[in-house]
Amino acid sequence: METAFTKLVGVEHPIVQTGMGWVAGPRLVSGAANAGALGILASATMTVDQLRAAVREVKSRTPEGMPFGVNLRADAGDAAERAQLIIDEGVRVASFALAPSRELIGRLRDAGVVVIPSIGARRHAEKVAAWGADAVIVQGGEGGGHTGDVATTVLLPQVVDAVDIPVVAAGGFSDGRGLVAALSYGASGIAMGTRFLLTSDSTVPDAVKAEYLKATVKDVTVTTAVDGLPHRMLRSELVESLERAGRARALLRAVRHAAGFKRLSGLTWARMVRDGLAMKHGKDLSWSQVLLAANTPMLLKASMVEGRTDLGVMASGQVAGVIDDLPSCAELVSRVMAEAHTVLRHLEQLDE
Repeated sequence: METAFTKLVGVEHPIVQTGMGWVAGPRLVSGAANAGALGILASATMTVDQLRAAVREVKSRTPEGMPFGVNLRADAGDAAERAQLIIDEGVRVASFALAPSRELIGRLRDAGVVVIPSIGARRHAEKVAAWGADAVIVQGGEGGGHTGDVATTVLLPQVVDAVDIPVVAAGGFSDGRGLVAALSYGASGIAMGTRFLLTSDSTVPDAVKAEYLKATVKDVTVTTAVDGLPHRMLRSELVESLERAGRARALLRAVRHAAGFKRLSGLTWARMVRDGLAMKHGKDLSWSQVLLAANTPMLLKASMVEGRTDLGVMASGQVAGVIDDLPSCAELVSRVMAEAHTVLRHLEQLDE
């Protein structure tokens, strides 16, 4: 199935495995790439050296020249260094959770890297398109992690109408019917996070996957208790306790988690405070929320790596409530494409 996105990136299928922190490592990314989708490494939870090693591991697990991507934090202090690593290693795609600067987009594009920011509003898509982005991933409110409140079915056509670059739809997709629906809106493909998290190639502990599989649609909630911003995740005792906690208790918990993130990341307290001040500017956030925002990766690591569902949060798209199996990436992509072609044939019959 050839679309503007597959031609741009060079993948076989119009499917993206998103760059989920602690989840989208070399095994999952290479599994998605070998299945013909675009796999994206999550670099925000890696040091530069770890990222370089992860990129090279993906290369070792995939045929030479097979395209894959790396997700970067545009606001990271070492974003320029990571961008240069991508260029030096010949990575095909750079994706961003926040809009990168015009200068960074230009630098990557001049080196032959395809730049694909993720956006959650039409005006953001218009901005990055004007700055030279090659494509955008547009995530509706159904998507996991930090998310907006506009449904994909409303946001997607707005963005498609607003920009002249390929648009990939995210938020609420798990099967071939969703792919065809996205294409009918004018998208060039779909991006899936939770659906790839729930594969046998994902390194997420089995106990955590079991929590996702047993969740219903109503067990996936949006909370601001973690960092003051809307964050879609599985409802758990930890999430409920954060929502109930008073400011003093929440601040104590946040400081404890921040200390752990400091040890893991190597950041100084001064750097974390500067990041917190930048995040707090213009937003009505408590200091506990600022600290939790700075170390949300620790809360994700507790569950996604250590299997501690009691100590960590589990970011999740709403679609988790309709997923009930753990296929391999190859099985998943093959199934999605087979379903999509079946739906397309059915639609063609309606015209006969």
